[in-house]
Amino acid sequence: MTLPHEPELADVSLTTVMQALSDDVRLRIVRELAAGGEQVCGTFELDVSKATRSHHFRVLREAGLTRTRVDGTRRYVSLRADDVGERFPGLLDAVLGARV
Repeated sequence: MTLPHEPELADVSLTTVMQALSDDVRLRIVRELAAGGEQVCGTFELDVSKATRSHHFRVLREAGLTRTRVDGTRRYVSLRADDVGERFPGLLDAVLGARV
């Protein structure tokens, strides 16, 4: 099994990160990860199809916001908060603290 592509944050633009965070479902995923840490992808209550769920996780991963760990048939996702904070200081705090 090939591991999902996770870019180096030095290669990710602020525009890419902001586009990933501009969707309500993806923002909810980021907030849940920030509050609860690593979780199995299938445990999020997102009210979207499996294909749409996979799309949202892929967009977040490719934007450098999340890390995916594969363990057997399960995929665990976690927020790359430290990495993102180092590359874009204050961004996650501002996004997570904003009202929706």
